Amino acid sequence: MNNIIILGADHNGVAHKRQLADSLRAEGYVVIDIGPYGITESVDYVDYAQQVSHIVGETPNARGILICGTGVGMSIAANRYEGVRAALVHNTKTAPKCREHNDANILCLGSWVNTYEINKEIVDLWMNEAFGEGRHNKRLAKLENAGSKIVFTNGVFDILHTGHLELLQFSKRLGDRLVVAINSDASVKSLKGENRPINNEANRKKLLESLIEVDEVIIFDDNLEELRNQIEPNIVVKGGEWTAEQVRERDNIPEDIEIKLFPLVQDYSTTNTIRKIQNLDGWQKNDF
Repeated sequence: MNNIIILGADHNGVAHKRQLADSLRAEGYVVIDIGPYGITESVDYVDYAQQVSHIVGETPNARGILICGTGVGMSIAANRYEGVRAALVHNTKTAPKCREHNDANILCLGSWVNTYEINKEIVDLWMNEAFGEGRHNKRLAKLENAGSKIVFTNGVFDILHTGHLELLQFSKRLGDRLVVAINSDASVKSLKGENRPINNEANRKKLLESLIEVDEVIIFDDNLEELRNQIEPNIVVKGGEWTAEQVRERDNIPEDIEIKLFPLVQDYSTTNTIRKIQNLDGWQKNDF
């Protein structure tokens, strides 16, 4: 459960914010209320959206809730900041979907649009919904601000296929430098058997380096964690059906490194490609 909630409002959202803070604290959340605290003076929603967005953008797993009259101004202001995906929500159907599909980390509410009771129901649905990952990761990658981020991924990359290309395209969209680590020939034999790799490490490296998405290719043996620590990436991309937290625990990835999951592309794998080649009928040259 994401435990830290940052609350902010303008003068029109103070009353709802106060009730929400009390309720969330009673439910066990760590609530940080940045204000305002009174309703007698008008304030600029932009100032409070900026503060909440800065905290959420810089704090892993934190979420924010912003409340003004309509929520519109808060959502426009919040989405100007890196690392923020602010969703304007006025109904209970949208509340869980913006988490499942969009991984929204700031919820924007309107005190003129809904009663406190409805807004609280929206908050509950939003807080209890998890990001769906899978296919949604590819779409979110297109929204990311690249900035000066190093993205790191690894694999054998023996016979390149569509799944590999989509993984590399997905990874590149997340940052401005993509570093790919490939298993050495000795490492591949240990993992896949004596008949692998089909292409040696020098050729695999050369082929990957020819792709526009890839900035650097590094060959490794069994020292992947050590190599990753030397590179100090901002983002690690993994393919498969694991959750981000399972990957973090399994691969011992520090909390300050973001993990992005790329779903496996159906029907594409190096093993399947090799099997199809092995099952081809023999051929015979015909003289005409």
